[in-house]
Amino acid sequence: MDSANFSSNKDKWAILFIVVMITFMATLDSSIVNVALPVMAKDLHVTSAGIQLVVTSYLIIISATILVFGRLGDMTSKTKIFKFGIALFTLGSLFCGITSSLEVLVLARVIQAIGAAAAMANSQGIIAEVFPVSERGRALGITGTFVALGSLVGPPLGGFIVDATSWKYIFLINVPIGIITLFYAFKMLPKTHKVVKGKLDGLGAILFMFTIVPLFVALGQGQKYGFTQPIILLGFLVASISFAIFILVEKRSESPLLQLHIFENKLFSLSVFCGFISFIAIFCSIIIQPFYLQNVREFSPASTGLILMTYPLVLAVVAPISGYLSDKIGSEILTFIGLLILSLSLLLMSTLNEQSSIITMVLFIAAMSIGSGLFQSPNNSLVMSTVPRDKLGIAGSINALVRNLGMVCGIALSTTILYSRMSYKIGHHVTDYVVGRNDAFIYGMKIVYITAAAICMIGVILTALRLFSSKARKKYSNRPKIFQK
Repeated sequence: MDSANFSSNKDKWAILFIVVMITFMATLDSSIVNVALPVMAKDLHVTSAGIQLVVTSYLIIISATILVFGRLGDMTSKTKIFKFGIALFTLGSLFCGITSSLEVLVLARVIQAIGAAAAMANSQGIIAEVFPVSERGRALGITGTFVALGSLVGPPLGGFIVDATSWKYIFLINVPIGIITLFYAFKMLPKTHKVVKGKLDGLGAILFMFTIVPLFVALGQGQKYGFTQPIILLGFLVASISFAIFILVEKRSESPLLQLHIFENKLFSLSVFCGFISFIAIFCSIIIQPFYLQNVREFSPASTGLILMTYPLVLAVVAPISGYLSDKIGSEILTFIGLLILSLSLLLMSTLNEQSSIITMVLFIAAMSIGSGLFQSPNNSLVMSTVPRDKLGIAGSINALVRNLGMVCGIALSTTILYSRMSYKIGHHVTDYVVGRNDAFIYGMKIVYITAAAICMIGVILTALRLFSSKARKKYSNRPKIFQK
């Protein structure tokens, strides 16, 4: 399928709107759920730890299945798998909203997650097929805007719904949106004619699931029980062995789930790795900020929400602009500037203390958002522009998988560093905020932000090397042929 086949420019933007709606729904659903967890735990008569399954099951299943749906999209049709994803996500939302049992709710979240994985694995591929290279950055930037809007609308909308009616409507709200989106998806999305021949690598898919599930569970529970506990170490061991066997199977398979030679493209591998680094750094901050604002600074949840809304609000403005600029001046320079600003803003965040003003906090968070916005859209454009058309599905799913993995690693890393440094400062082991010891929290938070900035600086160095090598290639290709011999 080629962008030239579309009858009008209007078609492309209508298709983009349909594609990003599922991204908006998935993001909105995730942010709404977090607000409602305490109420849900009380209503379902379960513990706070038990209700966390509603969140973790969703994230784990998306990560475990997203490569499968990326491969299926390349093999059959990206639009077919995408529409299947919307339908399943909507059905899962309906089941979430009509149950009164935690077990059924978690099962419904698994259905939701499978649908979200099917749609997200192919959304970037559809955009890359529909839009020419000259407009791709702008289109992917708009996708980033919808992610930000989902994060922005979720908390206040979730709070309003829970206060006014029932937590069940935070899921049921997806149903009419999903039905409308699915209707226009069938009406507007073009059919894909070019597909990849082959069969689905079932063994590879199972091995990959045995890699992701134990890994995510170990990362998630390790911060709670300690990473040296035998059960946690066993989880990492199972994940490591499964991944090693997965790589061997993929190398020998005629139709592998993950075509490893895609990573031979240095620009693709570097862009994916830099994306992974950025999400580790961002989520190191995101998980710390609410604790700092509510526990140390004693802001109300509502005030905390308003301050944290700075990030998605700024991102909603910056992301489409950076996508547009990447089409005009290239992506490499923007990814470098974006990661540099993000690194410096994380260092600024490490200076926050008990006396820091609200204006200072908002400015630092805004700087982080500007850096992230400048980086994400151009980097996504680089990822999708470095692979052939028949690999767009798997490239998009790898990009989404790396994003989720970065989130989980960022959360695990930040909480581990925070509580280990707090324990060191206080003199005994702690796994929560200690009343009256703001100094210990500030000390731990400072180390978290400095670590996140250092990790992000690795990305800055790598993007700088990518930028200089790109300039060198262009300079060489522009020389007269007599000098290129």
